[in-house]
This record gives sequence, structure tokens and C-alpha cells, in this order.
Amino acid sequence: MELWQRALGFAALGLLTLVPLLFVVSAADPERGRGFAQWLGDALGVSSAARVEVERLFARPAQTFRTTTAFGLAALAVFGVSFGAAVQIGYEKVWGLVPARWWARWRHVLWLAVLTGFLFVSATSSLWRRSPVGGVLAVLSAVVFFWWSQRLLLGGRIAWRALLPGAVATTAGLLGLRLFSRLVFSPLIASNAVTYGPFGTVLVIQSWLVGVGVVVFGGALVGRLLDEELPRATRALRRRA
Repeated sequence: MELWQRALGFAALGLLTLVPLLFVVSAADPERGRGFAQWLGDALGVSSAARVEVERLFARPAQTFRTTTAFGLAALAVFGVSFGAAVQIGYEKVWGLVPARWWARWRHVLWLAVLTGFLFVSATSSLWRRSPVGGVLAVLSAVVFFWWSQRLLLGGRIAWRALLPGAVATTAGLLGLRLFSRLVFSPLIASNAVTYGPFGTVLVIQSWLVGVGVVVFGGALVGRLLDEELPRATRALRRRA
């Protein structure tokens, strides 16, 4: 139940942070947002028809720059820091750690900056779409990002070795979510676009963010269980042998 609540909080802050951030990143895309829309469509695992609706939503860089204000960017930064804090609290709950001190806010800023750079590089690079090697590199980069994110947001209180299973589980969960999205979210985007227009696509992306939140915190929880239970199982097998 708490995992579900954390996922809902992740989705709520993600709507206020990630979706506007996605618009800003798409505006910086040299392919006029098309490369980013392709990346997001692949992340969602949607069909060609649904991907067209995603491209219509994000491939409007000129309008994005005209409507972006200093106050909007400041609000985005505030919500972004809160988003990083929510992810940190979720990780602390998973590992049973006490909350970090208030001066740890710099980690949220750094995490948000790296997340923005990660999204931009993923959106503007076509290497991962051209070959299987690029796909493997994309998966490995996701593992490294979630591995590093846990280490940073937990303030180094958990060893790198213990955090690796959670990063792998999170990445595997996102791949599974991609398959689920192709079966469920892809037809929803196509139907909601007809009924609600671009807002219908945003609603589906919001539902996808709930799934991402479940995977992020659930993957960390699975990682902790693997880190704690695998050594016990190994020792038990050795004693039986």
C-alpha cells in the first residue's frame, strides 16, 4: 500500500516536473522535437498510430519557447527539487534509513540536472535506434543512472554493491512496463486523442508515470531483498553441501 502511495506521489510530482521538463527538452531538440518524440514513443512502447499523437504533442519547439517564462522555469525548478526529494524519501523508506538533513537539498539539484542531461542525450542521440548495440548501451546507461541515483540520494549510506541489484531490477521493470504499455497504453493514446485531443495523450502519459513510480520504488525494494536474501540462501546451500 505504501509503495502504491509513493508511486502516486511520484506521478503527481512527475506531472508537474517531468512533463513540463519533457516539453523544454523537446524544444532544445535540434530535430524540432521529433527525435525526443521518437524516444518517448519507444519508452512507452506504443504503436505507430499512437506515436504520431506523441509527436504532435511534443514537436512544437517554437511555441514552447514563446510561452516559457522566467516564473515558469522557477516553478519548474522548485517542483523538480521536490520531485528529487520524493524519490529520495522513497529510497530511504525502502532501506529503512532516517531522513537526510535539510542541507542535503543540493543532491536533489544535482540529480535533477543529471536527469535533464540524461533525457536530452537520450532524445537527441539516434545511435540507440539504429543498431542492437545502441539498444544495449541504452539499457546499460539506464542501469548506471539508477545505480548512481540511489547512491547519490541516499547520501552514500548504502554500499555500491548493495545498490546494483536494485538498479538492474528497476531497468528490467521499465522494459516490462514498455511491453505492458504496448498492450494497454498504445490503444488508449489513439482513442483518447480522438476523444480529448492532446489532453488525452497527457492523461495516458500520467498513467504511465504511475507505472514508472511503481517500478522505480519496487525495483529498489526488490534490490534490497536480493542483496539481503541471496547471501543467506548461498550460505544455506553451502551448509547443506
